[in-house]
Amino acid sequence: MKNIIKENLLQLELMANTIRQDIIKMLLAAGSGHSGGPLDLADVFTALYFNVLKQNPKNPRWEERDRLCLSCGHVAPVRYAAMARAGYFSVEELQTLRKLGSPLQGHPSFEFLPAVENSSGPLGQGTSVAVGMALAAKMKKEQHRVYCVVSDGEQQEGQCWEAYMFAGNRKLDNLTFILDYNNMQIDGYVEDIMSLKPIKEKYESFNLYVIEVDGHNIQEIIDACNLAKTIHTKPTMIIAHTIPGKGVDFMENDYRWHGSPPNTQQAKEALNQLEKIRMNINPSSKAGFNL
Repeated sequence: MKNIIKENLLQLELMANTIRQDIIKMLLAAGSGHSGGPLDLADVFTALYFNVLKQNPKNPRWEERDRLCLSCGHVAPVRYAAMARAGYFSVEELQTLRKLGSPLQGHPSFEFLPAVENSSGPLGQGTSVAVGMALAAKMKKEQHRVYCVVSDGEQQEGQCWEAYMFAGNRKLDNLTFILDYNNMQIDGYVEDIMSLKPIKEKYESFNLYVIEVDGHNIQEIIDACNLAKTIHTKPTMIIAHTIPGKGVDFMENDYRWHGSPPNTQQAKEALNQLEKIRMNINPSSKAGFNL
């Protein structure tokens, strides 16, 4: 695939950093929530919301929009941050995460936020919702695509495999799954609890076309999504290898941050680290932060 313009890629990398900073601020304000998964998915959601998706933030129910389902609803902060930065609602509203009456609930709700395609929380259900959307689009001869972000821990749910089997059998080539393969779930490391290996071969046996990428390489993520559009008669599974807690050294690869928010001091340290990363990406882009 042709590389995107270097300057555009730089802006996407800066946006992913901004989203990571937003996540830290949101979790601190909420006093609860998940850190590891949202931080590691910032590059994936940046690629989706700022390059891949056909969308209209001012008209979130636009009929021709691509559909993005989130099966692992606990990583909601990364979706909310990406949506706010894309113009779906104000960045200031991010500070209402998990507050009573806020549309930004701990797990996304279709009822409270029109731009969200599916309510999610129970792991595995988003896969079935996405399959249903893709099948409906095929039946109605609609041209939009359906994307579904899934976590590796939820691949231990049987419902996922029923959905994959159906999608492969019905040849839903308008459907792309993205697996956040960070080897972390709430009570330990995925490989210790229930290994998924050999995961690529399992997906292929269910008639999915599989692409593996570095989940922190935005160019690779975009290329994989573009490649998926050229695959006929099969749904696509993009396995994104990620580092939980990406960008914050004391959170990276530590499953204890799966479902924990930072306190004030930890948030300050995390934002300092992310600001240093921003400066390394582009020294002229310093934005600063406030707690």
